[in-house]
Amino acid sequence: MTKVFKVALLPGDGIGPEVMVEALRVMDAIEKKYDVRFERTHANVGGAGIDNEGKALPESTVNICKAADAILFGSVGGPKWESLPPDERPERGALLPLRQIFGLYANLRPAIVFPSMTSASSLKEEIVAGGFNVMVVRELTGGIYFTQPKGIEGEGRNRIGIDTLHYSVPEIERIAHVAFVAARRRSKKVCSVDKANVLSSSVLWREIVTGISKEYPDVELSHMYVDNAAMQLVRRPKQFDVILCENMFGDILSDEAAMLTGSLGMLPSSSLAEGTFGMYEPSGGSAPDIAGQGIANPIAQILSTAMMLRYSFAMEEAANLIEKAVETVLEQGYRTIDIFQNRNGERLVDTKEMGEAIVKQIEAQPA
Repeated sequence: MTKVFKVALLPGDGIGPEVMVEALRVMDAIEKKYDVRFERTHANVGGAGIDNEGKALPESTVNICKAADAILFGSVGGPKWESLPPDERPERGALLPLRQIFGLYANLRPAIVFPSMTSASSLKEEIVAGGFNVMVVRELTGGIYFTQPKGIEGEGRNRIGIDTLHYSVPEIERIAHVAFVAARRRSKKVCSVDKANVLSSSVLWREIVTGISKEYPDVELSHMYVDNAAMQLVRRPKQFDVILCENMFGDILSDEAAMLTGSLGMLPSSSLAEGTFGMYEPSGGSAPDIAGQGIANPIAQILSTAMMLRYSFAMEEAANLIEKAVETVLEQGYRTIDIFQNRNGERLVDTKEMGEAIVKQIEAQPA
């Protein structure tokens, strides 16, 4: 019997709609190869939501997402909406509410340097020779970004800025489980990042993560202070497999890891709730400066689709197939402008051509 999965499609703004088209072509190819059907419903979000329905996250979009098994998200924002109050802009008006409404507490963000792309990395080639694949698992709904009290109090030079950081045992436990489960699919190593030499919340974090690790005896656990982790990422990134972080540390380290790959257009991400529901999106932004030109890199959106198949639909084989197709196309020299270096064997292609090359590889591989 054909499995049916409901997907809420939120292309958003900028290059979002362009790269989403290529992801949909990949989904078409997966449908033909496996006994599965993706029931897709488009919805407005971000600037598109503001322009069409008066709000960055319209109620109609929320309802479509609630009826879905997963959200495939594009990107939001651009100069057109920068004059709006901060809470009404596409980024804060859409992304933060989506995380809160759907309890998207776990952000999984791989930083991948494919073997054929080592020359694009910001690091020396001898450091990244053969490529690497690091996964940052970031707690997404707690910590200093959300804990109360916060704000600015007082007047004049007596004003003080207040941000509060705390984590509860259940919050730490659930994100730790995500990291260890993810590591089991990979190289079975978790490095938990904290600042336990200074922060009480980190002392608790380290204690709870260590306790959870006993449930995963096949996964190696190490601990590292966040300042050292930032240094080690640029010194020797291959030492890492899964990096487990609280919200702020994960925000910073995932951006650092992303830039080691050479282009945000290559990097997918997923934000997971309890159970199998998740939102999947490229790590890069809406890139309004190149929107509409057909030159955006669709690989991050396509790899985000692979993550959706893996984490929400338990289609590990299909996810691996997509990832292998991307790797093969890069080995063949296909390059969008963001990763094109004019080296021998490279072929400059546009958004559609890159998507078509990946689809052809999916079709050519045995299921």
